[in-house]
Amino acid sequence: MDAPPSGAQVEIRWHDQRATIVEVGGGIREYQSGDRAVLDPYPRDALCDGAHGAPLIPWPNRLADGRYRFRGLDHQVALTEPAKRNAIHGFLRWRPWDVRDRGAATVTMGTTIFPMPGYPFMVDVEIAYRLTDAGLTVSTTARNRGDGPCPYGTGQHPYLSPGQGRLDGCTLELDAATRIETDPERQLPAGAESVVGTPFDFRRGRPLGDLAIDFAFTGLGRDDAGRAWTRLTGPDGRRAELWVDATYPIVEIYTGDTLAPERRRRGLGTEPMTCPPNAFQTGEGVIELEPGGSVTTTWGARLA
Repeated sequence: MDAPPSGAQVEIRWHDQRATIVEVGGGIREYQSGDRAVLDPYPRDALCDGAHGAPLIPWPNRLADGRYRFRGLDHQVALTEPAKRNAIHGFLRWRPWDVRDRGAATVTMGTTIFPMPGYPFMVDVEIAYRLTDAGLTVSTTARNRGDGPCPYGTGQHPYLSPGQGRLDGCTLELDAATRIETDPERQLPAGAESVVGTPFDFRRGRPLGDLAIDFAFTGLGRDDAGRAWTRLTGPDGRRAELWVDATYPIVEIYTGDTLAPERRRRGLGTEPMTCPPNAFQTGEGVIELEPGGSVTTTWGARLA
């Protein structure tokens, strides 16, 4: 049998929860609890669309003109969003990842970024996926294997599921005080605004209706454990939730309006990000990993 476009499929289970992690991109293709999707899946026989479930490394979101300066040296990477003259979502979405550890309810995927034009650094990356009674936990660890410092950021691109319906019938709750504005042509940062009095104030929860969103939010409210939550209540009354730990100060929300017509508004892109769009160019939020240094970032999801 021919392999699916996303390569080997690694399934993990915990009681009635099931998740499938894929070889290509090292992302999560599906996660469900019982008969209800928690994260919107993409078909086994299809290409991953809209970065569904994919890790975004070594930077999330967009990098203007693919250019940045680090420690006094200029670098140029390939433009992977050429129509907007941007590089987007790092290097690892279409690369094969290895299974480095596996159990019935856990799997750790790994890969290495080797030095290349535009990013002459070596970074080893592992992502541990784990199912427990508390739901899904995803921990990403990056380690600098080079002999000099390197710039690093990370994100991931899961989509919270509305169940069988569409986002139009959902309620979104996100305790975020600030929306990062973007220009309409290239979707690069163009300022920031308080959400107060705007259609993007989801702090107490509000219906999505037909509102189109593709913006990063920050100023996140957190619980006693330091977690910030995004909660999507579907037309069925059930709630898919995603949390981020303190290493993620930003969550991007995307209603999927630019996907193929049959895929639009079927899931809510809810993207943990360690730095804002265009961070490699501005330096904002970029992690500088020293040789041998590492950083671990964690998010999770569940059905409430």
